[in-house]
Amino acid sequence: MSAFFSEYGLFLAKTLTIVFAIVAVVTGIILLASRGRDMGREHLDIKKLNQKFEDMAETIKLNTLDKDELKKLEKTEKKQHKADEKRRKSGESAPRKRIYVLNFDGDIKASPLSSLRQEITAILTVASPDDEVFLNLQSGGGLVHAYGLAASQLMRLTQKKIPLTIAVDKIAASGGYMMACVADKIIAAPFSVIGSIGVIAQIPNFHRLLKKHDIEFEQLTAGEFKRTLTMFGENTDKAREKFKEELEDTHVLFKDFIKEHRPIIDIDKIATGEHWPAKRALELKLVDELITSDDFLLEQSKEKDLYEITYTIKKPLGVRMGWFIQSTIERLLTQKTLP
Repeated sequence: MSAFFSEYGLFLAKTLTIVFAIVAVVTGIILLASRGRDMGREHLDIKKLNQKFEDMAETIKLNTLDKDELKKLEKTEKKQHKADEKRRKSGESAPRKRIYVLNFDGDIKASPLSSLRQEITAILTVASPDDEVFLNLQSGGGLVHAYGLAASQLMRLTQKKIPLTIAVDKIAASGGYMMACVADKIIAAPFSVIGSIGVIAQIPNFHRLLKKHDIEFEQLTAGEFKRTLTMFGENTDKAREKFKEELEDTHVLFKDFIKEHRPIIDIDKIATGEHWPAKRALELKLVDELITSDDFLLEQSKEKDLYEITYTIKKPLGVRMGWFIQSTIERLLTQKTLP
């Protein structure tokens, strides 16, 4: 029996080796064939959301109204359309205002930033202070420099006097709220998470483990505070104090930024690192209105034209193939088997 399992294991190892070799060769061929052709596939998608709402309403009407009601409704809508067209041609009615709709679903690295900056650049080429930008923001925060840049991108709009409304349906905390506070108006779903105006850093230390196994660790620096806390060396009280000082300074900058862009709040009261449901955040003046993004856009679509802007950056085929192969191998290696 042991000989059988030994031979079977050798056969399986050879088979996997051949399969991986074939996959590697095929991937290499595809990568070479797509080089230069698959790079730089970036494009701007524009979708008019008014049509989406109109199609939904039309579908409901067709399935709920009888023939007489539909005929009466069609006559009314046709009459209204003619009247609107007549006023437009005569100059009695002003052109419909535009709202540019953006989406930002952020992770710890603020990954959608690369698309956001291009979307804002595109909007700035055509938008005026008569238009408006609406950002559906979801983020629990992350790296300071990444979210600082994301907030700065939004400031490009406000600096051009283009009204900016930010909606939070789920969460805008820490770096997410740093972005939100730039807006002229913040709306939020009642139980979305708002706040967390604080700074956190954590790092494991393996010094005792290395010392237990007689493993030495050396780290050379030039500059007293080039490195404060370390993962492998022995951390000192002086290093901890300096690291805490840096965190406190970052927190001060964070608070100053929020106070500058949203002066109506009591910064000392809300900058404790706590977060609140939007119902409580409204009382603290962290948000301006309790309403979902869906209700806001539906209401605005009655009088304004809504355009959803999405800048897509397509990864090269070789990169996507690499991710697919990696995930496949990980699934094979972690798949549970019967004894």
